[in-house]
Amino acid sequence: MTAEREVKAMCDLVKNESERIDSRILEPACGEGPFLQEMLKRKLETVRLKYSTSPHDFEFYSIIALSSLYGVELLEDNAQICRDKLFNIWKQAYDKFGEHREGVEKAARYMVETNILCGDALTLKQHNGDPIVFAEWSLLPNGMLLRKDFELSVMLEPANLENKGSRFMAGDYDSKTTSFEPNPIALYKPIEYWRAYECQKR
Repeated sequence: MTAEREVKAMCDLVKNESERIDSRILEPACGEGPFLQEMLKRKLETVRLKYSTSPHDFEFYSIIALSSLYGVELLEDNAQICRDKLFNIWKQAYDKFGEHREGVEKAARYMVETNILCGDALTLKQHNGDPIVFAEWSLLPNGMLLRKDFELSVMLEPANLENKGSRFMAGDYDSKTTSFEPNPIALYKPIEYWRAYECQKR
């Protein structure tokens, strides 16, 4: 288990990303999730500083922060501990400032279940042999969320990492850079954030 001091020091190396609410972060061998937990705490602190006076805005951006964290872990029990800890960190903050709309906690739980997967980051496969697939949650101008699913193997190809091509840490695709954006294997209908668990494929 990595000591808290080392976790904080490592997260300080990507301080700007750790404090950006929507910056996507992947931990390929997350264990019980100490790095992802620290990242979530920092993101939620940013949400608190900006939106604690508006329960609705806090609720919305706390979900965006939670949806931006991804992990892969070999052992299912560790993966579940990671999911539970991330959810509990989010819920503790949400209970203080959130609007408590019906369905939000279910949406938050759905996101950690979707984003923290059991598999092997070296083979890029799940235990059943299927490719590791992550959901990208994107904010639309009208406040809705759009989900796209991508295979991790495609997202991490060297060609995709040039000129901001990576969807983790480096940000979204920018057409000005002419970088390659992989095609999603599934595209879902836009949906309200508190109903994320009901998203349906197009």
